[in-house]
Amino acid sequence: MLKRYRVRDYDFKLVFMLIAISIVGILAISSANEEYRSRQIIGLVLGLFVMVVLSLFDYHVFLRFYWVVYFVNLALLVLVHFFGDTTNNAQRWITIAGIRFQPSETAKILLILFYAQYIMKHKEHFNTFRNLAIMVLLFIPQWVLIYKQPDLSTSIMMIVIFCILLYIGGLSYKVIFGAFAIIIPLGVIFLSLVLQEDQNLIKDYQQNRIMAWLHPDEYENAEGYQQTNSKIAIGSGQLFGKGLNNNEIASVKNGNFISEPQTDFIFAIIGEELGFIGGCIVVVLSSLISLDCIFAARRASDLGGVIICTGMAALVGFQSFFNISVATGIIPNTGLPLPFVSYGLTSLVSLFMGMGFVLNVRLQGVRKFS
Repeated sequence: MLKRYRVRDYDFKLVFMLIAISIVGILAISSANEEYRSRQIIGLVLGLFVMVVLSLFDYHVFLRFYWVVYFVNLALLVLVHFFGDTTNNAQRWITIAGIRFQPSETAKILLILFYAQYIMKHKEHFNTFRNLAIMVLLFIPQWVLIYKQPDLSTSIMMIVIFCILLYIGGLSYKVIFGAFAIIIPLGVIFLSLVLQEDQNLIKDYQQNRIMAWLHPDEYENAEGYQQTNSKIAIGSGQLFGKGLNNNEIASVKNGNFISEPQTDFIFAIIGEELGFIGGCIVVVLSSLISLDCIFAARRASDLGGVIICTGMAALVGFQSFFNISVATGIIPNTGLPLPFVSYGLTSLVSLFMGMGFVLNVRLQGVRKFS
């Protein structure tokens, strides 16, 4: 399981970027709500430990147990469905052996690991109807369990990751174009239906978020309140921001105009207190981390390694885009955390776990080409 690696082959620049963006997150979280700072620091230390340990283990060993990974993931989501803790009308957490965590966050990483091995084992007949149907059927149960928590944002992110994995696995362009020919019209029909007053396809609060995005002036004191104040906060930061932990009265954060700013709207805190420069630092670091994962994929020794790295690149890249887009009003409020920045121990440790596999894929690739 453990192999000898050369220190110079270790991707220290990726580790540095992960630590840097996590520190920015800790500073912003501390400013948003100081009581969460110590927990996030613990999450960073634990995440780094898990990442380093996993980076030194041959990822092929873990992939051999891909069915165990699948059923453990499914079992955790089932436990949440029946015995999960409810907070803010959402049943997304579970406590095991005194540890409270959110399985929908670990599900993203486990999804990537499972399909990395599954696709590699079935690459010879990947584009057959039977194989694609099996892959979709295996995906549906965990997706439904997450959607019913309810967690529409994470379920959308799961679909994005799944589609990326299919594409990297070698999905035929005929299938892709055929899917688009069906999905685009259905998407238009779905959107038109969910905007109807008597619709039952999505929850009322989810419909209101879409309406607030389409008509911000009408909902600025209701469902659009968060996004409106987030944009005000980001704009007020101007170039260099108002400074961390500032006491300015004319501050969106200090006025408590954004609820739970340490999670979904952490970018608003960064924009207000660190300004345009701080926001750019977060965007650049997120982009570079995703690109580094793609570079690691190019050096991977097999298709499984490629899928792990591109899956993590997609997770960090797309989820960062969605979170920042919500904070700036580009898309409706989704409730997705900003990777490595938003408060959340399960999310942080899970992301570092995924990066541990990326680091090992790169080390394995270096061994192959050296």
